[in-house]
Amino acid sequence: MRLVAVATVALLAAACGQATTSAPAQAPAPLATAAAELREVDLTTSAEAVVEAVRQSTVSAQIAGRIVDIRFDVGDRVNKGDVIVRIDERAASQAVAASEAQVREAEATLANARAQYERSRQLLAQKFISQAALDKAEADFKAAESRMKAMLAGAGAATTERSFATIAAPYSGIVSARHVQLGEMASPGKPLMTGFDPATLRVVATVSSDQVPSLQAGARARVEVPSANRWVEVKSVVVVPSADPRTHTTQVRLELPADTKGLLPGVFARAHFTTGKAPRLMVPREAVIRRSEVTAVYVVDDKGRPALRQVRLGTASDEKSIEVLAGVKPGEKVALDPVKAGMATVPPVPQGA
Repeated sequence: MRLVAVATVALLAAACGQATTSAPAQAPAPLATAAAELREVDLTTSAEAVVEAVRQSTVSAQIAGRIVDIRFDVGDRVNKGDVIVRIDERAASQAVAASEAQVREAEATLANARAQYERSRQLLAQKFISQAALDKAEADFKAAESRMKAMLAGAGAATTERSFATIAAPYSGIVSARHVQLGEMASPGKPLMTGFDPATLRVVATVSSDQVPSLQAGARARVEVPSANRWVEVKSVVVVPSADPRTHTTQVRLELPADTKGLLPGVFARAHFTTGKAPRLMVPREAVIRRSEVTAVYVVDDKGRPALRQVRLGTASDEKSIEVLAGVKPGEKVALDPVKAGMATVPPVPQGA
């Protein structure tokens, strides 16, 4: 159809005696390139890992009662001391009132026993009562005093239990799960909400036990988060002093800086532990193109023409470059935009075709 349309236009132009002129073809823009360079890089060993919160907890109920107020939901940020859930406290308030009444009764009993004891001492001095009567008055006074202390302790326990009806956040963080609905019955031990502190994150990696000595010798590591396309410098590396007898693996905890943002517990990560340095041939990450089982780059010659070339990648890498084992020589230029380079390899349609 295109050829027919072009031919028709040419015939009409010839019939009208008009000369046809073709616009000069524009030269394609040069491709952005970078040279494959041989440089000294850190040799690393990688291990799969997962991000977890150092401070993560589930707040549970300590008394029974109906849930009457839920002030936060999943994803909300809470500050330390904020009320997150309230439980009906009427029964607990009645228990506090009963305890306070018992305290007042014990106070009156104690005051009477103290007065009786003082009178008995005076009467004994005047020889009106026996020593046995004074001993009984003293025993009654001490018993009343002990009962008073017991009542005060009971009142304090009732007040403390009433305070359990108001559940506050133990630290500042983000709510990650809500386990109850408004109007449900809470019972001691029932989970209410789960939260974590995003300011204290770490990565837990699982490594083979035979790699533990090398990790302890050089405690440098970086964390790669593929989902966020980020690399994070590790603050410290802690090797857990135990191994799994079934898998013969050991956990390694990598503490992240406090200002690390954008990461959530449960996110997949890779831990790259530094084991030494060596020269490696590196190319930019954005130059590598993957299609099915083929890994390749576009090598640009001196005339700016790109050519697809299959490569074999190594293990050394960082956030900007990756190692090439075969397919590219040092000094060769690779296209930084493989899509644009691929379009440049398509032959143009001839003018007037």
